Amino acid sequence: MENLKDHIKSYWTRRAPSFLQQRLREYESEKRALWLREISRYLPQGKRLRILDVGTGTGFLACLLAAEGHMVTGVDLTAEMISRAEAFANTVNAPVNFLVMDAESPNFPPERFDAVVTRNLTWTLPDLEKAYRSWHKLLVKGGTLINFDADYCHEFSDAEDVALLPNHAHKTIPADLLAEGDEITLEMCAYQNRRPEWDLRLLIDAGFSRVTVDAGVWKRVYAEPDEFYNPTPIFTIAAEK
Repeated sequence: MENLKDHIKSYWTRRAPSFLQQRLREYESEKRALWLREISRYLPQGKRLRILDVGTGTGFLACLLAAEGHMVTGVDLTAEMISRAEAFANTVNAPVNFLVMDAESPNFPPERFDAVVTRNLTWTLPDLEKAYRSWHKLLVKGGTLINFDADYCHEFSDAEDVALLPNHAHKTIPADLLAEGDEITLEMCAYQNRRPEWDLRLLIDAGFSRVTVDAGVWKRVYAEPDEFYNPTPIFTIAAEK
């Protein structure tokens, strides 16, 4: 597992510079409002919340939520991503505390956060069961987990045939990085079961309740194949402690 984590960290270190620029463009696009609407479905309104963004990458969700007045901490395994996230936050003037941490076991006291959010992370975690148990401990009673992800290891969709725009991330990634990304996906298949069914079982075993899945988020956020389009259908998994 540690060798795989090192591989993932190395890959995203190389992806960080271009990834930052795309996420900044996404933040300034209509996608910002769409993602905020999806997250708001699960968060209590009218309260300033303590939120942990796990696998924050360059800080898109963290900055989005901080701009709404929440107290946000973003963590990522890759130091270069955290550096880019700090640059992102400075650019959009969002007060976020960013830290380098392993998403499977973030180092915080129990019951530290009102919500844990994550996007396109859990499919890269070799020990997803450990991660869900760790996040459960970090939430206050009644706290919420919001996980946006997809079954990247197993999902095959007609959406793969959509013609992506020339400036789409998948079109601009160098061939060697594309090949490395495919290699990581194949490695992860040894650790991942069918999702989101597998997640439901893991979350309940970890102590979560009111676990729900929404497969409609993909069509709401990615109605058109723009430069941010995700060709693999994403879902939302929400759960309460």
